[in-house]
Parts: sequence; C-alpha cells; structure tokens
Amino acid sequence: MAAEGVRPARVAGVAALLAGSILLSRLLGFVREAVLALRVGRSAAADAYQAGFQLPDLLNYFLAGAALSIAFIPLYNRVKQAQGDSGAERLLATVLGTVAVTTLAATAVLWSFADELISFQFPRFDAPQHDLTVRLTRIVLPAQVFFVVGGVLRAALMAEGRFAAQVAAPLIYNLSIIAGGLFAAPTLGVEGFAWGALIGAAIGPFGFALWDAMRHFRVRLRFAPWDPDFLRYAVLAAPLMLGISLLTVDEWYDRWFGGLLTAGTIATLVYARRLMQVPVALVGQAVATAALPALSKLHSEGRDADLDRLVLRMLQASGSLACLAAAGLLAVADPVVTLLYVRGAFSPADAAPVAGALSVFCLAVPGWVLQMLAVRPFYARGDMWRPMLLGTAVALLAVPLYLSLGPAFGVNGLALAAVLAVSVNAIATLAMARALHGSPPLRLLLGGLLRAAAASLLGAGAALQVPPLLDGTAGALADIVVRGAIFLAVALPLAWWFGDAALREELSRLGGRLSKRISTRP
Repeated sequence: MAAEGVRPARVAGVAALLAGSILLSRLLGFVREAVLALRVGRSAAADAYQAGFQLPDLLNYFLAGAALSIAFIPLYNRVKQAQGDSGAERLLATVLGTVAVTTLAATAVLWSFADELISFQFPRFDAPQHDLTVRLTRIVLPAQVFFVVGGVLRAALMAEGRFAAQVAAPLIYNLSIIAGGLFAAPTLGVEGFAWGALIGAAIGPFGFALWDAMRHFRVRLRFAPWDPDFLRYAVLAAPLMLGISLLTVDEWYDRWFGGLLTAGTIATLVYARRLMQVPVALVGQAVATAALPALSKLHSEGRDADLDRLVLRMLQASGSLACLAAAGLLAVADPVVTLLYVRGAFSPADAAPVAGALSVFCLAVPGWVLQMLAVRPFYARGDMWRPMLLGTAVALLAVPLYLSLGPAFGVNGLALAAVLAVSVNAIATLAMARALHGSPPLRLLLGGLLRAAAASLLGAGAALQVPPLLDGTAGALADIVVRGAIFLAVALPLAWWFGDAALREELSRLGGRLSKRISTRP
C-alpha cells in the first residue's frame, strides 16, 4: 500500500491547496504592482525601488533562504526516521539558531557597505537615484532575517505535512506592501512600499510560521555551527548557496543589465515578469513545492521506480499545461497590461513596452516550469551539486546573451535572452536526469510537449486576429473576454486530440472540478 503523503493524489491535493494560495498571492501581487504603477509608473524612482531589492535578494539567495526547504526537508526526514522526534527537534533548533546568527551578521555587513555596493552594481544611476536606492536597500535588508529564519520554520512544518504557514506567508507579505503603498507612499513616496515589505516579512514569512510551529512542536534556538547535523545540512545547502540558478539570476540580470539602458527599463521588465510568473507559479511552483516532500519520502524508502513514474507524470501534465497557459497569456498580453496597470503615474504610452516584454517573456513559461520540476528528483535524492553546477554554467554562459541582446533590442532583447537561457537550462537538466537516473524518457516527454505547444500557439494565433474592440479599461476587459474565449475554443480541443494521456487526464480533472463548483452554486 502506498505510504501516506506520497501518492499522486496526495501530491495533487496539496498542489491544489498551494495553487489556490499562489493564485490569491498573485492576485494580491497584481494589486501591489498596480499600486506601484499608480504611484511611480515607469520612472527612475520605480527603477530605484526594484534595484533596492538587489542586495537583499543576493543575501537571501546565498544563505539559501529561498531554497531552505529543498535542503532541509530531506535531511529532516532522514533524521526523524533515524532519531525520532527528539532528533528532528534538535536538528531544527541547531539550523534555526545558527542560520539566524549568520543572517544577522551578514545583514549588518551589507547594510554598512550599501553605498559602495550600489555604486558598483548600478554605475549609470545619477546621484538622486543612487541615494534613493541606498535608502531603500537599507530598509529592505533586515527583512531577509525574517525570510531566512521563517524559511527554516516553514520547511520543518512542510516536512510534517503542514502547509498553512507556506500558504499564509506570501499573502501577508503582499498585503503589507499594498498597505504601505496605499497609506504610507503618499507621504513617504516609494519608501512606503519598502517599509511595507519589511513589516510584511516580520509578520508573514516569520511571525505566522513561528506561531504555527509553536503549536505543533518545540521551537528552540541553538547556535552550533560545528554540530554534525548542521554540517550535514551545510553540505546539502552548499550548492544552493555557492551555485546559481538561472530562475533566480535572470531577475538579477534584468536589474544589472537593465540599469545600463534607459530609465524605466528595470521597472518595465519587472512589471512584465510579474505577469509572466502567474502561470509559472500556478502550474510549476505549486506542484514543485508539494512534490518535494513526497519525492524525498519515496527515495528514503528505496522506491525510486515510483519516484520516476511520479516525476514523469508531473512533467508531462505540468509542461503541457504550461504551454497552454503561456499561449493564453500571450493572446491577451496587451489588454491585460492595460487593465492592470494603466492609471495614475502609469500612462497608456507606458503599456506598450510592458506588453511587448510580456509577449516575449511568455515563451519562457514552459522552460521555467520544466526546470522547476526537473531539479526536484535530484533534490529528493540529496543530489544538490550536479543540477546547481549545471545551472551555474548555463547562467554564466548566458551573460553574453544579455550583453548583446539588451543593447541591440532594448527591453525585448533582455526578455528574449531570458527565454533562450531558461529553455536551454531546462533541456540540459532533463538530459542530465535521463543520463544519471534513466528517467524521464525524453522522446516521450518532448513529443507530448511539442504537440501541446503547437495546439496552444494555434489558439493564440487565432485569438490575436481579433483587433482591439474599445479603448480604456472597458475595452481591455472586453478584449480579454473575447480573445480568451477564442483561444480556449481553438486550443483546448486541439490539445485534447493531440496531447498525451497525462494532459487529457489533467484537463478532465480540472474540468470535473470546475463543473462540480458550478453545479454546487446556489
């Protein structure tokens, strides 16, 4: 009998819960970006706000804050199986205390040298923009302490099958930034958003996780960097700290190389990227987050054949859905940007470059989703180094793409560089998995994905034949409805007929869920 927590149905259920949370978080993210567009538009201040997250993001990444669950969950499961609850609690206390002290020390160093580091990273910023970026950086930097420490707590909770804190963290964080933009920004300017980010990190990613963890197990702090269990954690996390993933550094590249172009370039890329990340989050992030504990458990039980079957099923279904979602977003890129962003300081003229970048970014969605899923079986096996070394090599080799395509084609050139680099990274990771693990079967997987992509692009092409119906917000909403309906009418039947069995099963499941919800409405 399949162990609890590792069946595909269990993964699908947790993924659905996370997908709902992610959808709500992305909706709040739209509100957040819409408020930012309303207050500062595509201005130099908007660029400074985005650049102000560069040092905090670097700190978070190189402390493995964004990937703590990847390194922590497999080790936590092994320690608990070998040593019981007391051993797992001791591991949590050791990692929590040692990581907290390390993060505090690193934050203090970066805060002190923020001025010099901003000058190095953004040499084209003028004096007022530079000073604003430094102020924003110093406000946001302490938030990383809450993110990193909270990430350890949420990883422990997920290892125990508890996902409430993971669900709540981004919602609270986004709500706090929105509140900062609505209530503080009129007085403080763009700094209001930064204060909202700091307060939101303290309440959501950390505060809620701490409260939830204290309800279910003992939470202690133990600073012991030479503890054998912490050293085992450090070995697992080292490739996540020392290596780089294109899924992360692509945003860094947009800031660095966008800062070398005209004012507003960084903001344009960020506004477009936020929209592109919606299908990535719904299709890829939710499944990847839910799958890691299950895959880790399968490997710890020696059931690698079941692990490979589950991974193939996820890649087939999620990859094909990613093609459909990407093409659907491509079909409505122009009206979506108009509907969400055009108001206040964000003029109709600002919408065109953002929509253009979004249209290019859409092509990266399938590669993004496949990469998120393709690395999970490596992580479940405790193999962090090989996928991260591969990712680091691809990320470094991609630098000439950004350096050449950015100056040549501006914003769209940087977006195209992301598409090419992420797609190559995904294909290379799948090929490495096939060579090392014997799975997934690439011909079977890629054949189904190409058929889904063809059906999706035909649907997008049909929808794009419809010219804009009306101007303004009402016209954008009408365009979304009409183009969306045409896309679904063309793409879904084609995907059903020509897609693989995994896609048909997933479409049936989604259709059944939708029908059930409609039928139960009063």
